[in-house]
Amino acid sequence: MDTKELLKKVRKIEIKTRRLSDHIFGGEYHSTFKGRGMTFSEVRQYQFGDDVRNIDWNVTARYSEPFVKVFEEERELTMMLVVDVSGSGLFGTRNSFKKDIITEIAATLAFSATQNNDKIGLILFSDTIELYIPPKKGRSHVLRIIRELLEFEPKSQKTDISEALSFLSKVMKKKAIVFVLSDFIAEDYQRTLKITSGRHDVTGIRVYDAREEEIPNLGVVNMQDEETGKTILVDTSSRSVRNSYAKHYRERVDYFQESFRKSGAGNLSARVDESYVKKLLGYFKMRG
Repeated sequence: MDTKELLKKVRKIEIKTRRLSDHIFGGEYHSTFKGRGMTFSEVRQYQFGDDVRNIDWNVTARYSEPFVKVFEEERELTMMLVVDVSGSGLFGTRNSFKKDIITEIAATLAFSATQNNDKIGLILFSDTIELYIPPKKGRSHVLRIIRELLEFEPKSQKTDISEALSFLSKVMKKKAIVFVLSDFIAEDYQRTLKITSGRHDVTGIRVYDAREEEIPNLGVVNMQDEETGKTILVDTSSRSVRNSYAKHYRERVDYFQESFRKSGAGNLSARVDESYVKKLLGYFKMRG
């Protein structure tokens, strides 16, 4: 992808996702993810309805009339986008690859965080850590994140979610809002997820394609595993083959949902040909 084409794509995604974050997600994001606590702001004269527990007795005694302490939310937060860039993201049978939708969701979340003056960081992972961008504020930083999501070429095509979560714990010592974006075609990450969720506010966003849920009857076809590169002949006319595939896929989805539920983390699933906007809004409202 040349520079001109890349900038065009970045701009297109910015226009679409920024409009969503400005008009839809900004307020929902703010109400869903709270600051780290309340900090002292100022002292003002007591007004009817003020909580008497907030009266500043020293100032009240000095001026012989009641004054109260005013507190405000310590708003600044850090969002970490932990994004799967393994080979399976390049699958899609409708209008978009899973990778495209993951990029749009990540950009929307990043702009929502920017509206609230929060920091945003990025971890791209396969079965290793491909790229780490430390958290920073600002539009130019978000645009850099979008550029990386669009053009980054991973060294590996495989997936290890546990590795990504372990790395996150090493680089993020303070509590962060964490979104893990993947198709979650992976295993053995429940224990690491539980540890990570004990320290951070974690949400898993599973992006999938309808054709992954079941194999249609197409006869004998060549199928390639995007993560291993292996190609095998599959007799899709066999009911047992189709049932076995559907069962294995369902087990992966159940493992994803169970792992996040047991870890006290949030989760949602978005199909590439459906509106992720509705899914995100529903999740934010449920959390808020």
